[in-house]
Order: sequence, then C-alpha cells, then structure tokens
Amino acid sequence: MSRNVLLQILGGTKSPAHLRRLVNLWPPFLGAGIRIKHIAPDMKAVDVEMKLRWWNANYVGTHFGGSLFAMTDPFYMLMLMANLGRDYIVWDKAASIRYRKPGKGTVRAEFRLTDTQLDDIRDKLKTLPKYEPTFQVEVKDESGEVVAAVEKLIHVRKKDRMPSELQTAQPRSGERVQPTACPEASEGA
Repeated sequence: MSRNVLLQILGGTKSPAHLRRLVNLWPPFLGAGIRIKHIAPDMKAVDVEMKLRWWNANYVGTHFGGSLFAMTDPFYMLMLMANLGRDYIVWDKAASIRYRKPGKGTVRAEFRLTDTQLDDIRDKLKTLPKYEPTFQVEVKDESGEVVAAVEKLIHVRKKDRMPSELQTAQPRSGERVQPTACPEASEGA
C-alpha cells in the first residue's frame, strides 16, 4: 500500500478542487467546523476558515485552542508533497502554537508556498541527507487581528536514501533508532 494513503483518500494531487471537497468532509475537520475555502491549482496557496459554533467553543465561549491548532495542521505537508513530487518524503515533525487573543466569530488562516522556498528545499537536499524547514501561519479573526501564531517544522528528504543508511544512523542523545519502523524500510523487502 502506498505511503501517501491520506493524500490518495483525500483525492491526491491531481485535483485541488476534489481535495478541497474531501478534506471538508474529513471527520476531524467536519467535527470542528474547519472548512477549506480555496486551494490554488498549483497547491501553493490554501485558505481555511472556521466559524465559532457551540461544538467548537471552549468553556468561556471562544474558539477551542485544539480546533485553532487543527485548522493549521496538514496543509504545509500536503502542499510540499504536491509540489516536490514523488522523489521526496515529507512529514510533519513538530509544531508550536502561541495564542495571542481569544478567537471569536470566524477565524481564517492562509497558507502560502513560494517557488523560492521550494528551490531552497531542493538545493539543500542536494548536499544534506534531510532538511527541516519551518513555516509560519497566523490565524486571524474577522478584523484581521492575530488570534494565534503557529510554527510548523517539516521533515523533508529525498526518497533515494537507502534503508541501510537508516540502520547505520547514529541516534541523537536520548533517541532510539528503530529502522524497521520506517515505512521505506519495508519498501525494498
């Protein structure tokens, strides 16, 4: 089975409009009221919004922080997968969120990916085994004020790295390496 199961389930990269419709029906987004309003045909721009409803409000009647975070979760990874192509492995590695003010009404987030960012990733991976760029996105309210600022760390590497290289990788301090848990280790079997 392909490693890009979610992307295939959600419509793949061949039709951003189809992807938008299916992601809007994806249970975690549907349940939180998160909606994709626009996906550019080249997958370099995605606009997302979430209206405040009783089911996504917290105890004090503002947007639940987990929903604010969820509305920023998969997009940079999906955008990079679509734009870098099948020769690259892309994973969300880490994220952080800073809440700036209570979210009320409709909140929006705009994700943008530039050719310069894509070229930088490709250039770095000509000499590095992996590259982990960061991307920032702001969740804004209807007046344009920042409700939350999110930073995403994305892990990117070329697919041609052999599983044997993973087995000889040196763990970082406190990290355990389990190469058999890596999806690419089973691809060569």
